[in-house]
Formats: sequence, structure tokens, C-alpha cells
Amino acid sequence: MTAKRRKGLSERHEKILEVLEHYQTEVGYPPSIREIGQEADISSTSVVNYYLDQLEEDGYIERDRKISRGLKLLKTLSGELVDVAESIKTSVEEIFTIPLAGRIVASEPLPMPTSDFGYFDPESGVNVARSLLPSAEKNEELYALEVDGDSMIDAMVNDGDIVVMKRTNQASNGEMVAVWLTDKDETTLKYFYKEKDRIRLQPANPTMSPIYINDPSTVQVQGKVVLVIRQVEGGYAA
Repeated sequence: MTAKRRKGLSERHEKILEVLEHYQTEVGYPPSIREIGQEADISSTSVVNYYLDQLEEDGYIERDRKISRGLKLLKTLSGELVDVAESIKTSVEEIFTIPLAGRIVASEPLPMPTSDFGYFDPESGVNVARSLLPSAEKNEELYALEVDGDSMIDAMVNDGDIVVMKRTNQASNGEMVAVWLTDKDETTLKYFYKEKDRIRLQPANPTMSPIYINDPSTVQVQGKVVLVIRQVEGGYAA
């Protein structure tokens, strides 16, 4: 049995196009999948992707699933063609690549050689819109890690997500940081708290207990999280 072909744009198609037009004219960069869902009142990211695929098929948008916010508006809701050359120019200026340094455990700390943690593969990286980061952040201070585990799920950091880190060896209470436990040669991603005579590494998962370090000298902060790029169907979304 042949599926019935869709005719024209539905109300949801139109709402998504309105969101894309707003971001292009008022915000200056494309929305994430989650932002489209919020603005268009669609709770499922997979449903948002479904409608975006249809808009791409109809020639309204162009998608690059390899990068965060990889959407280009080609035609407005009224049918007016967008200046693609200018759109691409803006997109290129907005997006830059952050090196992917490896994986970070968001569970119980696991062994990870320090040389691997600090290694940058020049061919591996994640593309991020510059406007998503604080203007003071310098490109050379940033690196990315893939999250392994679910200890930070209540902080909206899930297994398979990417965290963009600012390289630093200092942390304030309540910051989400990557730490190296030198006495065990282990790394982990947790909230950092300096208490009276110890360090508390706090998960954001009610089923997991904090990790207490009685010798603060064995805790070395490797960086703090400045952006989370969430894994969604078809790619990632900040």
C-alpha cells in the first residue's frame, strides 16, 4: 500500500520555519534542536528532526548533521528565497572547531593515563557556534570531552554528550569540573566542593553518593565545563 503523500505545510512546519526566521534575523545564529522544540511546543527532539527532514526535502532548509546548529534557512514561510551566500558566510564566521581530547567518566572514577587525557588529535574536534560561548573565552583555552556514564544526568549531562571545557587548575564550589585523582591515576566529571579539610566530588544523580577526598593535594582540576553539547537523534545540539 502506497503511503499518502503530504500536501503543503502543516501548522508545525510553519511554526518551525517561524522559529528559524526569528533566529536568523534576531539572534544571528541557528537554533539547536531543543530550542526549536521549546519554541514550537514540541517535546520530542525526534519529532523536531522528523519535521526538519521534511522541510529539507521541500527545499526550505539545508542541514549539516555533523555540526551543532547545522541549519541553513533557504526559503522563508512566505516563499521568499534567502541569500544563501550571506547565510553561509555568517555560518562560517560563527562556527569554529574545538579539539576533542578524549573521554571523561561521569560515574565512579576510572583509570585513565594522564598522557591520554591531555592528548589532542588534530583531526578530531567538535564544531560550535562562537556565540554560544562567553566572549572572554579564548579558543586555545578550550577542549572537548565525550561523557561516559550517567552520574551527572540531573545536570542535563548524559552518557554520550560532549562537554566543552575551559583549561584551568582552579575551581570554585559548585562548578562542574574534570578532575584527576593523582594517587589513583583516575579521572572523573563531578561538581567540585572544597570543605573544611577535604574535597567533595558531588554527582548529579540521586542514586549515587558523593566522593570524599581526605587529601586535597591528590585532586588536580583539569578544567571546568563551559558548554554541554547534547547527543540527539541525528547528531548533537547545544
